Amino acid sequence: MNDNQAFLREYQKKLERKIKENEISVVQYWQARLDKINAMKPDGIASLQTEIKKISTMMANRVKILKKEL
Repeated sequence: MNDNQAFLREYQKKLERKIKENEISVVQYWQARLDKINAMKPDGIASLQTEIKKISTMMANRVKILKKEL
């Protein structure tokens, strides 16, 4: 039983680390997208809203894809 418990603990640690690495990657990606918008210095609110809408649409599409994979 100890070997199984040790294996499960080690596997759980690896899984949690992978999940955290993936989350970091996702957050960094969206941070880069927002930084790009911030650096644009748009002429008016309309162009800013357009860029935000693009990001929102990308996120919604990604969520749909992930839900299909479940």
